[in-house]
Amino acid sequence: MTFQEMISQDKPVLVDFFATWCGPCKIQAPILADVKKRVGETASIIKIDVDKNPEVAGSYQIQGVPTLMIFKKGQVVWRRSGVSQAGELERLLKENA
Repeated sequence: MTFQEMISQDKPVLVDFFATWCGPCKIQAPILADVKKRVGETASIIKIDVDKNPEVAGSYQIQGVPTLMIFKKGQVVWRRSGVSQAGELERLLKENA
């Protein structure tokens, strides 16, 4: 499945643009695992390593990591750089479900 196919789902898709060397990304990872438990199959969460996927990161002007984006049917509905908390992410995913 291509990135475009993944973000074009009917359910919301949370994309975590990260890098293995990024400290805040390491903080974000367990938060995303918690969010996944909370939302189950109502949303997808995918991680994109910006160093391994520079063309995808470039096409969305990813400047810093972590950058989180929520897509719905291929459209960006929310975006933020930096660490985001589980409660806020869960609320946003449910609002866009």
